Amino acid sequence: MTRSGGRRGVDDRILVVNTGSSTLKASLLRAGVAKPLGAVVLDWGGDPVVRASVVVAEVLDRLGAATATSVRGVGHRIVHGGPDLVAPVEIDDAAMVALRGVVPLAPLHLPPALAVIEALRGRLPDVRQVACFDTAFHARLPETARRYPVPAVWTDTYGIRRYGFHGLSVEWATERAAALLGEPVSHFRLVVAHLGAGSSVTAVDRGRSVDTSMGYTPLEGLMMATRSGSIDPGIVTALARDGRRSIDEIDDDLLHRSGLLGIGGSADMRTLVSRAASGDAAARLAIAMFVDRAAAGIAAAATRLRSVDAVVFTGGIGEGAAGVRAAIVRRLAALGIAPVDARRRTGDRILSVPGVRPAVLRVEAREDLVIARAVLARR
Repeated sequence: MTRSGGRRGVDDRILVVNTGSSTLKASLLRAGVAKPLGAVVLDWGGDPVVRASVVVAEVLDRLGAATATSVRGVGHRIVHGGPDLVAPVEIDDAAMVALRGVVPLAPLHLPPALAVIEALRGRLPDVRQVACFDTAFHARLPETARRYPVPAVWTDTYGIRRYGFHGLSVEWATERAAALLGEPVSHFRLVVAHLGAGSSVTAVDRGRSVDTSMGYTPLEGLMMATRSGSIDPGIVTALARDGRRSIDEIDDDLLHRSGLLGIGGSADMRTLVSRAASGDAAARLAIAMFVDRAAAGIAAAATRLRSVDAVVFTGGIGEGAAGVRAAIVRRLAALGIAPVDARRRTGDRILSVPGVRPAVLRVEAREDLVIARAVLARR
């Protein structure tokens, strides 16, 4: 790493890009420094595939990363790597072919992500780009967790299996938990609850994901902001069979009109907490259901471990909704987990009594640091 006048040069700056179906988020990080040099979130303002070049140009301009000498590399958060992309990959023509092959597994997220990659390859042709996958952390799930109890043809011919998501967040939370507890990752077992707009729970056994609540898609598992989480599949077939809802309508309902929004009328937990405090029955019900399902998910994940050293809360709700977090922990008394208070906390910390196991931890989600590290590893 070169230096200029005793200060770090631009050659250690990493652009991290998180392409969503509605927004493009980007941050500029410096090696070894947690605080971003800059960050930007832009709405697409139209079809993201069509708008990718325009939005990418604005991102680069705002972050001062518009030339090949301004950044060392670019890291992309990619929601799905499919069965074969199970580790960060440097993006070249062959990688682009592989990524296009995964599009059917994430048709809303991957086309915009590929368009952004192509736009950045055009704007920064000499800068290394690396794809990091939210599914990769779960690539070695045991067969009992990976498979669904469905006809073999679904698995063997159609490729139906559990992939799991939020892997970059879980990887970071696992590392931070080890640091907070003062032990190597290989020495302990924990449950990571990533609770936010998307929510999932993962059982981590000495650094390895052994079970996770999201499945073939990010729709399975816990109740989320606008996603239903797991429901009786017979509901879907019944609605489709008698024509009350089309497949597309059911898909839209389960992804965008369910969860906290469907029960409480808002997808924002902060709004629901405020309304619940004022006596709003729908908001109270939405929070109670979220707590029920999150606690049940954590308890289920715990059964995949020989013991539980810690439960880690991360994600927007896991970090910020202290009352909700405390309510979830109270539901875990059967696992020997002592209550935590509902005071607002900041920073990565142990929330429970020091030295008592299972511990309860708060860890801020920093997928961007995991991605930047993957870029720096490819010299």
